[in-house]
Amino acid sequence: MMESFSLEEVDAGIGAALERGTIGFDAVKHLVLCRIERRPPRLDMTVYPYLPKAHVAATSPAAYISLLAGGRS
Repeated sequence: MMESFSLEEVDAGIGAALERGTIGFDAVKHLVLCRIERRPPRLDMTVYPYLPKAHVAATSPAAYISLLAGGRS
């Protein structure tokens, strides 16, 4: 996608996809094109069940401490 669009456009598309709870080439490209063409996105996730869902969770600080301790915490 970086061959056709700028880093800023792709970054904005990824952010918009994550806000909608999905991530994938089709979703990001659709959102990038909508942004460029100044039209509202039509990304109804019930119509596109094949698009991968994004599950972003917060990492616990204890996980980082365990990493720093070499997994011995």
